[in-house]
Amino acid sequence: MSDAKYFQRGKIQELRAELNSDKKDSKHVRKKTVMKKIVANMTMGNDMSPLFPDIINVMNVPVLEIKKMVYLYLINYARNRPEMAMMAVTTFTKDVEDPNPLIRALSIRTMGYIQVDKVIQSLLEPLRHCLRDQDPYVRKTAAISVAKLYIYDRVLVEQEGFLDMLRDLLGDPNPTVVGNAIAALTEISERSENVQLKLNMSIASKLVAALNECSEWAQTYILEALMYCVPQESADAVMLAERIVPRLQHANSAVVLTSIKVIIYLMNYMDSPEDISSLSKKLTPPLVTLLSSGPEVQYVALRNILIIIQKRPEVLKNEMKVFFCKYNDPIYVKLAKLEIMFRLANPKNIDQVLNEVKEYAAEVDVDFVRKAVRCIGRLAVKIEAAAERCISALLELIQTKVNYVVQEAIVVIRDIFRKYPNRYESIIGTLCEYLDNLDEPEAKAAMIWIIGQYADRIENADELLEDFCYTFLEDPQEVQLALLTAVVKLFIKRPSAGEELVPKVLKWATEESDNPDLRDRGYIYWRLLSTDPAAAKAIMSDKPDISTESDNMDPMLLEELLLHIGSLASIYHKSPTTFLHHYKPRYLIPSPALQRQIPTTPRAEVRENPTDAMNGYNPYMSDFNQQPSFPVDLVNQADPQQNQQDISDPDFLIDFMLQSPFTRVNTFPYHLLYPHVNNFSLQQLIVTLTKSILRPKVLLTFLALTIVLFDLDDSEEEEWEDPGGFEAMEEE
Repeated sequence: MSDAKYFQRGKIQELRAELNSDKKDSKHVRKKTVMKKIVANMTMGNDMSPLFPDIINVMNVPVLEIKKMVYLYLINYARNRPEMAMMAVTTFTKDVEDPNPLIRALSIRTMGYIQVDKVIQSLLEPLRHCLRDQDPYVRKTAAISVAKLYIYDRVLVEQEGFLDMLRDLLGDPNPTVVGNAIAALTEISERSENVQLKLNMSIASKLVAALNECSEWAQTYILEALMYCVPQESADAVMLAERIVPRLQHANSAVVLTSIKVIIYLMNYMDSPEDISSLSKKLTPPLVTLLSSGPEVQYVALRNILIIIQKRPEVLKNEMKVFFCKYNDPIYVKLAKLEIMFRLANPKNIDQVLNEVKEYAAEVDVDFVRKAVRCIGRLAVKIEAAAERCISALLELIQTKVNYVVQEAIVVIRDIFRKYPNRYESIIGTLCEYLDNLDEPEAKAAMIWIIGQYADRIENADELLEDFCYTFLEDPQEVQLALLTAVVKLFIKRPSAGEELVPKVLKWATEESDNPDLRDRGYIYWRLLSTDPAAAKAIMSDKPDISTESDNMDPMLLEELLLHIGSLASIYHKSPTTFLHHYKPRYLIPSPALQRQIPTTPRAEVRENPTDAMNGYNPYMSDFNQQPSFPVDLVNQADPQQNQQDISDPDFLIDFMLQSPFTRVNTFPYHLLYPHVNNFSLQQLIVTLTKSILRPKVLLTFLALTIVLFDLDDSEEEEWEDPGGFEAMEEE
């Protein structure tokens, strides 16, 4: 608090006069005071750059506290005044040789921050000297300066051999130096396209041994670096994981989460189920302990737990009560806990979970109540033995007559009807009592679907649907599509009840709607009903069974996120490449000990033999030479009888475009795109391609075929045939 008096706006002239004062100041007290005023004004945002020449003169004062403030000033203004920054190089060079290691380290750190060409050139020799300094504090500071220099000039760092010097520091006897060296190498590896950090078991063992004597920050970096160690044997992975286990008891949550990430990574290289099970049990206590921290740390832990239990559900399978919501939990923590409760629910604990979630449905927070009601419906779909109890719970909630609860319950009951047809239809009468309260599109669409699906069992289904039709043109698209399908279902099941309603709704959909999806569906239904009513019954065919598997994360994304536990990617549940530019993807590196198949086949081999190389082919990549960013299982099966030409190969497309137009039409391998279609005409192919134009392979093909059409001479053009029969449909 004693320095608060310095935070007052000072005049440049007065501060300059104090700096250049001739008064006797043997202990440099006045200069220290005026430097504090200048730093305080910098903090407040006042421009102190005019004092640059005067500050340079103060650099020679042999007081550490003053030097710190002078260097802070230089870091702040050197980029704006590069010509003045050169005046400080001489003093920097002198300070690098100072007997005091604190001044040597301070000098080399400041020069690393001042990214001016001439200062950088003057930094090279002092930096090389400091990397071999006798004092560990200077060496650890110099290691970080190499990473700063790499950000400024990557080529310079590689040419001067600083990477080799950093690598040598990994064997330094001081753990702090080792921590900073590995931190610098990790940063450089993640930023570089041609530098890849790889650790063998010998180096990894030395890093683990240094953990006990490192700071929390250094421990996190060392643990992160162990992700670049690839065990060649299962025993190596087990040994390394067991040595990391003590870090799980650390007080710092970053160290704990990083340790968990490394252990889960090493599990991929273990072949013994007993070892994996033993380590999984050891992950439980630290994860539970994180949930006793503040709400922010809890949320980070919960988002990471949600990833972990999708791959290793045994880690927390017996810890359901830990995720029960507390009355004072923030809403974001409650929602995260609710999702984990659903993931961990099983036939053994479903009663406990259901009773807890029913309590949540009586809370005052609307969003939380909606999620709780939806969770009950998802539990019914997930666990068949609990479906009846979930239905009873939903009916109890509907009887509360709370509007948003009723509507959310109707939405999830629709899913239950789809999952278990012809089992719980007795409750439809109860649902119909609340038709007048439905004002949300999703709830209205769900109720309309139920009425249409069971139109043969609901006596007044036509009257109910007619009531919905009064606002057909004003309703959202979701409701309109549901109502159109429901009316057609009514007509198919009970022609006499729907004969007046069907033409009315079809006319609205095809003539008075501007929505292309609704209009197209109306034309299709009209065509079916007018030409082949028997075929129209396909609308009533059984739908695919729904399941909670759709809630699971994409396997490829899950594998990638497990390599980023404790980072922003694990909170967003998105790949780092979606929000970080120029990010180097991370993936499991092949090894004899790796317990799953890893695609390593380059794209050139895929193009030569797509059948044999399909395992190494990631269809989501646009760069032909890019390595897979994460493990990919077999994504497709190629027909060995098909032509082996890959239409995504640029060389093939170039050769193809050099042929005559009609040769292209006759020789293009259409079957590689749609092998199930025979005698596929060119016009029909292009119509189909436009529907999937976002796929890179299809886009290339579409462009090639478009050029084929434009190359045709006028005399040789074929008359365009309407493949969908839309003209005839419009005439009707």
